[in-house]
Amino acid sequence: MKPLALKRGDTIGVVSPASPVRADQCEFMFRLLENEGFRVKTYPGTFETGPYLTGPDEDRAAELTLAMHDPQTSAVLCARGGYGCSRLIPHLDPDGLATSRKLLMGFSDITVLHALLNSRGLPTAHTPMALTLNTPRSQDYVYDSFRAILWNQDPMIEHAPNGATVVGGVVEGKVVGGCLILLADLIGTPEQVDMTDKIVVIEGVDDPPHRVDAMFTHLINSNSITRAAGIVIGEMTRTDSPQRLDVGIGGMPWRDIVRDRLEPLGIPCIIDFPFGHSANMLSLPLGISARLDAGAGTLTYTESLCEP
Repeated sequence: MKPLALKRGDTIGVVSPASPVRADQCEFMFRLLENEGFRVKTYPGTFETGPYLTGPDEDRAAELTLAMHDPQTSAVLCARGGYGCSRLIPHLDPDGLATSRKLLMGFSDITVLHALLNSRGLPTAHTPMALTLNTPRSQDYVYDSFRAILWNQDPMIEHAPNGATVVGGVVEGKVVGGCLILLADLIGTPEQVDMTDKIVVIEGVDDPPHRVDAMFTHLINSNSITRAAGIVIGEMTRTDSPQRLDVGIGGMPWRDIVRDRLEPLGIPCIIDFPFGHSANMLSLPLGISARLDAGAGTLTYTESLCEP
């Protein structure tokens, strides 16, 4: 039940299922999509600025559902993450959304939506959002990788850096994952990500070092990540900044935390793979098969994201 591949002239719907975003912050992304030959469609709530989130939970869920089933759109791009997607779960029909066979794109808080759809057999894409590209990126592979997702091509751009080995080994499996805090939050809910025999990709942002430790520890103690085939760690953005350190607890550097928590598992694992909230990020398909060569620091997809 793969998404149907996009064609030139197709319309991409843009929704805001979490935090608010302004129209001017989306202009670069809209130009990029239009330059690639796509049309862009926004909805009444795309640029709504509620007192907390982008409108009430019921409204955000309804607009996401509308976009996924809209006969005018061929894919759905999230304008921003932030916070709020977990609150949509009671108001969504995930089985129905998966039948749309539309490619959902986004990351960060959108991890929740990826989890819902991937578990029901619909692959998605961990990509920049409209707000993301409002900040210029210094590496061309950020844009090249995103364009590859749009055109159902291999997004693992050759000139992007590889990861660093934590535990060596070569494994294959479907890729799942996303933002660390959401993966931890979903544990114990019906939408908990099944990591068994999967290649789990993980990144994070703005978490103090001890909280990164706590969340990885939760993934271990819940026997979630202990069953993974392989682990790919991106960046824990700003975790080591002075503002994030808890002086009363102390702060081990996040890379040391990752090695301390994950190396003993003996699961092939790499760190510093270029994805996440980092300044320069690859776009990663989720819900399809890939091969992790942890010794070489590479992730290679073995099937296409969309059905031609």
